[in-house]
Amino acid sequence: MVKLAISLGDPSGINSEILFKALDKLPKRNISYVIYGSKKALEKAKKLTGVDLNIKEITSINDVSKPGIYLINLYDLDVEFGSPSKETGKASVIYLENAVKDVLEKKADALITLPISKQWIMESGFQYAGHTDYLAEVSGAKEYAMVLMCKKLKVVLITTHIPLKDVPSQISKEKIISKVRLINREFKEKFGISKPKIAILGLNPHASDNGNIGNEELNIILPAVKTLREDGIEITNPLSPDTAFNRYKDFDIYVAMYHDQGLIPLKLLCFRKAVNITLGLPFIRTSPDHGTGYDIAGKNIADPSSTIEAIKLAISLNKVKSNR
Repeated sequence: MVKLAISLGDPSGINSEILFKALDKLPKRNISYVIYGSKKALEKAKKLTGVDLNIKEITSINDVSKPGIYLINLYDLDVEFGSPSKETGKASVIYLENAVKDVLEKKADALITLPISKQWIMESGFQYAGHTDYLAEVSGAKEYAMVLMCKKLKVVLITTHIPLKDVPSQISKEKIISKVRLINREFKEKFGISKPKIAILGLNPHASDNGNIGNEELNIILPAVKTLREDGIEITNPLSPDTAFNRYKDFDIYVAMYHDQGLIPLKLLCFRKAVNITLGLPFIRTSPDHGTGYDIAGKNIADPSSTIEAIKLAISLNKVKSNR
């Protein structure tokens, strides 16, 4: 039996709604879904969606002995959908901390994190700006990478949430080598791909056109590629970013230099289906690729597709792990 730990995220957002809709469509055989969250929020979602799930309340994941849907009721706020606060931020953190504890103690096979608000978790006193940095810290991961993916496309970012003007100074040969070595290793281990095919993008238009439009390709990216090839890693020369994604069937993953360079094509090809996975952690962690949706919370219009895909991916990666 596969045990999945699901942290509910912000209970005032769309999370309870999308979770109900997702679990209604996901397989039940040989899987236990353990929700770390608020009973009151889930009861509101049940009324909102009209989805009737059999959820058993437990006090510990140790109480799970057979497949099903379970709830560990924590910090049970009587929330109003669409009205976040420091309290809902605090609740998000409590759900996450309890779920992570059980995953690190190997009581669960994978972690699925539903959306949180960076503003409200930090307002509540949380020292991290989001899930990923926290998960890396508590698990002792020295290197980690956020990969956004769907069935068609997988993208890893060299830089993430920084201003565009700061991107060139944050790209280095060492950072590229470290990130690519990590994804090469993790794709072998987690996805079972024996020799990942990696496409790396240039920073500048036309990948600088041999140094005529910037020099980062010649001075930083190409030297990194040379070192990676000496390691036996299959990686392209820097590709022109405006055409590279036309070849998505040829590669297992793209390495993008900055946020929008990689995620605009991903979200164009995979709108509502994209999933976030963190590589480098000592456990499987996935999440939907969207936010808390406060503006539509409580309206019963939130799309569960990304959550469905995130949970399916966690199940699939666990099968790869079990077969190794």
